[in-house]
Amino acid sequence: MPQVSPSARPLARQDDVKEVLHDVTLADPYRWLEDQTSPETRAWIDAENRFTRAFLDPLAGRDAIRRRLTELEKVDTLSAPQERGGRYFFYRRRADQDLFVIYVRDGLEGKDRVLLDPHPMSTDHSTTVSIESVSTDGKLIAYGIRRGGKDEVSIHLMNVDDGKELADTLPEGRYESVSLTPDKTALYYCRQTPEGPRLFLHSMGSDPASDRELFGKGYGPEIIMVASLSEDGRYLLVQVLYGAAADKTEIYVEDLARQGPLVPVVRGINARFSANLGGSRLFLQTNWQAPNGRVMSADLNDLAQERWREVIPETNSAIEDVEVAGGKIFVDYLHQASSRLKVFGAEGQFLHDVEFPSAGSVAGISGRWSSDEVFYGFTSFHIPFTVYRYDAAKGSQSVWASQQVPFDSSRFEVEQVWYASKDGTKVPMFLVHPKGLKKDGSNPVLMTGYGGFDLSSTPSFSSTIAYWMERGGVFALPNLRGGGEFGEVWHRAGMLGKKQNVFDDFIAAAEWLIRNNYTRPSRLAITGTSNGGLLVGAALTQRPDLFQAAVCRYPLLDMIRYHKFLVAPFWIPEYGSSDDAEQFKYLFAYSPYHNVKPRTKYPATLFVTGDSDTRVAPLHARKMAALLQAATGSDRPVLLLYDTTSGHSGGRPLTKTIDEQTDELSFVLWQLGALPEGK
Repeated sequence: MPQVSPSARPLARQDDVKEVLHDVTLADPYRWLEDQTSPETRAWIDAENRFTRAFLDPLAGRDAIRRRLTELEKVDTLSAPQERGGRYFFYRRRADQDLFVIYVRDGLEGKDRVLLDPHPMSTDHSTTVSIESVSTDGKLIAYGIRRGGKDEVSIHLMNVDDGKELADTLPEGRYESVSLTPDKTALYYCRQTPEGPRLFLHSMGSDPASDRELFGKGYGPEIIMVASLSEDGRYLLVQVLYGAAADKTEIYVEDLARQGPLVPVVRGINARFSANLGGSRLFLQTNWQAPNGRVMSADLNDLAQERWREVIPETNSAIEDVEVAGGKIFVDYLHQASSRLKVFGAEGQFLHDVEFPSAGSVAGISGRWSSDEVFYGFTSFHIPFTVYRYDAAKGSQSVWASQQVPFDSSRFEVEQVWYASKDGTKVPMFLVHPKGLKKDGSNPVLMTGYGGFDLSSTPSFSSTIAYWMERGGVFALPNLRGGGEFGEVWHRAGMLGKKQNVFDDFIAAAEWLIRNNYTRPSRLAITGTSNGGLLVGAALTQRPDLFQAAVCRYPLLDMIRYHKFLVAPFWIPEYGSSDDAEQFKYLFAYSPYHNVKPRTKYPATLFVTGDSDTRVAPLHARKMAALLQAATGSDRPVLLLYDTTSGHSGGRPLTKTIDEQTDELSFVLWQLGALPEGK
């Protein structure tokens, strides 16, 4: 067991930095840690990593944890494919590989061949590749190279027939979309510039520096823009999102065959829209005048709003996703926070339900309007990721690929409970645990949540959860307000000035678990990532008595300054901005960094982040780790696990992912007194 004392933490200089904002004086003693490249910050990071390793490396059972996670993770894994010109493009990671490799299969029953292997691109396997676009005939692929988990990629082109690279390369940047034209002479792409997103056209063989800017002037850095082409290349579709909350969208269509203008289809409506091109129609998924979502249809030759038709009306279940393929409309509904996939005809007539083995999550629906083949993934807490092939003409499905994970799901059960939050709102929660669980208050519980950006927390397989249950633990997933599980009303109940509802929902879930004898505070741990890291930070500062341990991953924690860094202006519609006097009040009220109180007995906390996180600035975890280490009145450790090569968007080899999971699990099991014996 660790021999080091929490009091032996690296000392971080405290500056007397103060600023007055809206008549409130704010102290920021660790603002110097915002400078990621300064020698003092780098020295502190190195010291923190040594401090963390001194705690984690001696823990009993670490090798056993890593061995079991390796067995669960290192299995053959395939993604859902994209079919183009009779070829199938997909990712595959063999059991003996660290990274996903891009494959192509010639014909449904053809042989798989490697198209692009990222393993030789970096000695530490921190470089990954992504499929950005494939030409209609399947002969040209645009792919991205991502180094170290940054959101930025560089775009490259390859001839699929012979594997030869084209000279065209787009420099590293934040690309929101890339679309090859059917004749392979050009590509459209949306890229974030310092001024905001812009749509460009690149002609093959030309200098990217001379690429023509087509659209976007006047949009600021808080805007997200994506563009796509119709299957035949005739229509260009541009979608503009006003921040990541997506509570306002603009949609434009251009008839390229007629060389017409970019025509606004949706503009000036405060609602979410998402568009799909199918044949001669534009299908619009929207929550406009329908909080749970509906589907509208518009003729591409007459896009006037007054002639839109509602083809699939709103129901009691929220729409999670809509895709059009095989001449059909596929709608993924959420019913009690689980997927229900339904198939409709192009005019909205219900055809049938797609059946799955249990409640779970559908992901990655893909197909072409003119092809009967549709692919989608499915997973649940006890069902590893499975890819299905659906025949739209026959209405039948078959398994295309599935993970063969050595895990006995029959030993475990899933239940869904409902509990009352602080204001009386009923909130559902999934509980996954061994069958025959004794409710004597002694079970180790790992709880996570998200609650933001209209993103839904639905059942999915995780090797970490699998291992946790095999150790006799309970995994808890409450469906917090701020997510999309129950439509836009549920989302809005947890955003902006109502964000505290999310934290109240999470805290109420913990109290319910304790009250119903699933666990007690000394056996309860919480974890969350990104917006979920903010959730963990708020929970441990608001109710430090309720949790034994917390793992706070790639988090936002300084909510007064968050919007000043990286892509955070995207999130202002969701959180608000401290520049606004009214929004400052509620941000300051819950900002974890500003609500740490000296000599409070805080839970054992592990902050996890990395240099290459270019989405959520790692300065949040740095500042909060230093502050909490100095302030805590308990003898529980506050640690920082800081990766100097990877970040928010992956770029981490599987072996390194397993190492990080081992660190996190061993930390939590240690604090909950549930470490495996021996090595």
